[in-house]
Amino acid sequence: MVRSGQREVVDIAYENPDRAPADLEVLDFGELCRRLRPSVARRPSRLDFHQLLLVRGGEGTAMVDFVTHPCGPGTLLHLRPGQVQRLPYGADGRPARLDAVLVLFTPGFPPQLPATADLLAGFGSSAWHLTDTQFRTFDLAVGELAAEYRELCQAPELTATLLRQLLAALLVRTARLPDPDRPGPDRPGGEAYLAFRRELEQSFARTRSVADYAGRLGYSPRTLTRACLAATGRTAKQLADARVALQAQRLLAHTDLPVAAIGRSLGFTEATNFGKFFARETGRTPGDFRRDQQG
Repeated sequence: MVRSGQREVVDIAYENPDRAPADLEVLDFGELCRRLRPSVARRPSRLDFHQLLLVRGGEGTAMVDFVTHPCGPGTLLHLRPGQVQRLPYGADGRPARLDAVLVLFTPGFPPQLPATADLLAGFGSSAWHLTDTQFRTFDLAVGELAAEYRELCQAPELTATLLRQLLAALLVRTARLPDPDRPGPDRPGGEAYLAFRRELEQSFARTRSVADYAGRLGYSPRTLTRACLAATGRTAKQLADARVALQAQRLLAHTDLPVAAIGRSLGFTEATNFGKFFARETGRTPGDFRRDQQG
């Protein structure tokens, strides 16, 4: 992994110094912290790759897209490209002392499977707290990945193929975990909800209108709203507004773009309207949020 840029949020691009040019790396949390400069490890970062982290021991707090998640034995985190994160940290603000393993991989490495498409696309949970049985299953799966990764130099082509399949199995297990933000299509309204979330991920910067999404997908606005309420307890309009607010937070934290330019990129013709929207969704003005991130 390498860092770039001098903004408050550090860009981290995929680079495997251990098994170049492999598109997957398995390492422990302590090794990652030693690899990063302390100032980088303590700051928010934005990845261009996927990161799975399984905690075996220790305690800490992680931040994913400005939401904190307690980390302890049995915690599983999945970071997607573009998300803003802060590595698990302790009460002193320094990286937590965790016994944890990470699986890093580029977006193009896993097989393209329908069962994992939504998981990899970017919506759904970022954190799970596994039961003892679930943890044993995931620990064995990650351990097998680590063992095969160590053999990568011996038979690169065959081992890379095996790693891809083992990663696919791990991702299917993750997709199978309970997730209120990613109900199955067999749940009441599940198909309509999933279709809406996929389209929202593609079009949130252009429209927040439920009627627009309903027209594109062939549902009535009422059907989409009922499906979203059944899946998440929030209306389709609330989900659309929340997705735009999240992107605004990412841009405010990660870029030096003026607030008005960020608003325009998200469909607001007037900076004042964007400011009111952001304050309503987050409880802070865009300027206050940016200053908080820089502090």
